[in-house]
Amino acid sequence: MLRTNYSEEDRNTFQKLRYRYPDERIMRRFEILWLHACGRFAPEIATIVQQNPYTVRNVIKMFQKGGIELVTTIDSNHPKSDLDKHKTSIIEEFTLRPPATAKEAAARIEKLTGIKRSPQRVRILMTSIGMKFRKTAAIPAKADLDKQEEFKKKTLEPEIARAKADESVLLFMDGVHFVQLAFLGCLWCFARIFIRSPSGRKRWNVLGAYNAISGQLTTVANEGYITATTVCEMLHKLAEQYAGRPIVIVLDNARYQHCKLVEALAAELGITLCFLPSYSPNLNLIERLWKFVKKKCLYNVYYETFEDFTSGINDCLSRVETDYKAELATLMQPNFQDLKKTSLLAV
Repeated sequence: MLRTNYSEEDRNTFQKLRYRYPDERIMRRFEILWLHACGRFAPEIATIVQQNPYTVRNVIKMFQKGGIELVTTIDSNHPKSDLDKHKTSIIEEFTLRPPATAKEAAARIEKLTGIKRSPQRVRILMTSIGMKFRKTAAIPAKADLDKQEEFKKKTLEPEIARAKADESVLLFMDGVHFVQLAFLGCLWCFARIFIRSPSGRKRWNVLGAYNAISGQLTTVANEGYITATTVCEMLHKLAEQYAGRPIVIVLDNARYQHCKLVEALAAELGITLCFLPSYSPNLNLIERLWKFVKKKCLYNVYYETFEDFTSGINDCLSRVETDYKAELATLMQPNFQDLKKTSLLAV
């Protein structure tokens, strides 16, 4: 039986700190000591504080040995992993060649350090050094990252700043071709699900212009092709929509956009065209919207007729500024990642 002579000062300290100590673990210790000072025995205290009786006895012995000072001490000497001293080399290895699975990572760590660990332990290690299981993203092989960075700093960022200051309207324009076929995605299901795929290859072409600040979307759509005439129709529509305000459009170098007819009309309407560097879809904000639309209304959805197909797309586009506005708020921010060469997968 554990017996301790507690002073009145001790009791007052226990009473106060069992509710007020910053660390919850220490508060629990003072609760144990308070109950013991009130004449309760260890088994009874263990039931009240819902702790193991051995834990209760250890707290009482801790006070007997070192008083308040020892009771408020948290032992942080947790056992260290043998891999801790190899963290730098592991980080360097996985930065150069990221592993696809925890099993692969475990095998490479064993080869690198001679230490064998289970995939589960290696997964914990990778998380602790800041790694996450991320989906890779594509960038055209011919993309010139230096030109992209220059365009971003000298053209894109100043135009974004002007638009945020309400000195201009900044739009990102691009065309997308929705082909009526099966768009397959992942589902939580008990058995593999099959989605019926239409036999035709009809497509719904949408030329869109997205306002980077207000989130407004303007579209022109058809069943044939997006041509320079379609782009001119869009320019007239935008000039009317944003009448009296300077308009800046960021767009790619597609032939139907980068032609004399379009450039002449833009000049006539007072619209500034900012052409992206070649192979730079990652700098066109509206590309994110097209991916969002496919996810919302096309993946794992079967449309029996082409009319149903186009209606589904048009309905989704019509809700960009209403139902989906909050969902798109973060995705469509005009922020662009720095694609440094070190972020590209080594080959």
